[in-house]
Amino acid sequence: MTLKGGDVRQERIDRGIKVRTGGIYAVSSWKEIGYLLIPRLVLIVGLLILPLAVTNLYWQRVISIVGIYALLSLSFDFLTHFVGLVSLGGAFYVGVGGYMAAILNTKLGLSPLFTIPMAALGGAAICTLFLLPCLPLRGVYFSIVTLMYPLITARIIEALNILGGTDGIVGVASFPNRWVEQYSLFGLLLLILFGLRRLVNKDIGLVFRGIKDNDQAVKASGINITHYKAAAVFISSGMGCLGGAYLVHIYMWSGISQLALDFSIIPIASTVIGGGGTLVGPVLGAFILVPISELLRAFGTLRIVFYSLILMAFIIFRSEGLMVYAQRKYHQFERWVKV
Repeated sequence: MTLKGGDVRQERIDRGIKVRTGGIYAVSSWKEIGYLLIPRLVLIVGLLILPLAVTNLYWQRVISIVGIYALLSLSFDFLTHFVGLVSLGGAFYVGVGGYMAAILNTKLGLSPLFTIPMAALGGAAICTLFLLPCLPLRGVYFSIVTLMYPLITARIIEALNILGGTDGIVGVASFPNRWVEQYSLFGLLLLILFGLRRLVNKDIGLVFRGIKDNDQAVKASGINITHYKAAAVFISSGMGCLGGAYLVHIYMWSGISQLALDFSIIPIASTVIGGGGTLVGPVLGAFILVPISELLRAFGTLRIVFYSLILMAFIIFRSEGLMVYAQRKYHQFERWVKV
């Protein structure tokens, strides 16, 4: 095509960026740098503005819960799509992290500044220890076993009347204010998200993918796959325990409801909507799905019907997820360049 400035042609914006090694991009202009940074800045700025934009007290609490579900969705996506272990134990992670944070706060008098990281790390160690015998299992067998853990734990607490029984542990300290609550949660969410993206692109990420694709071949090469699976479960459960610790300090109470299957099912639905294997997709899915679930409460039990229809529509018409579709469209942007 010939214009006033001479011959020009259309070229995809990402052509000059595709030359890369690992995480090192070859960029030649500020436009290409902007092309890479804009999606990341939209996510970061969006999360930072969200607490300021929401003024309703009810929805302020909802966005905090959304952040917790985003952590659980990220945990599920990492373990499922990068390691090949489909875990339905999100509720178990939340329960362990929640109870541990509540005990540390009410019995030892520690502030949330200490209980949250201690519950995340200690809870991850406990969850990994319980799941260690299950690591040789794959597919539906691993999923079923992980689903049993929150159910069994809830019944044990109820039957033996331990950890407060059905009344739970009350008197848990709250955050100083909602700004500390939300910005610390969203800050950790961003840190974990970008940290995981970096992790899966390093050598250990290649091993995780190898275990997912063919664990016997990885084992035959002399790598102890149990150690890597345990490390992946520790990372994944740590995110869930972190969410559980935040939850008890938000509600100032810890109980059996933290072992509810919602914490196992909604992260899966968020991953379906957002796009599995993208890490950021499940986070986006949680920020879409949880508010929709709250809006549908006005319909009573009918909300399950609408909820199911939304999920079915995504599975049928956008099975790849929103993020995969958005990434493909974004990379197809074109510009005019001189020949």
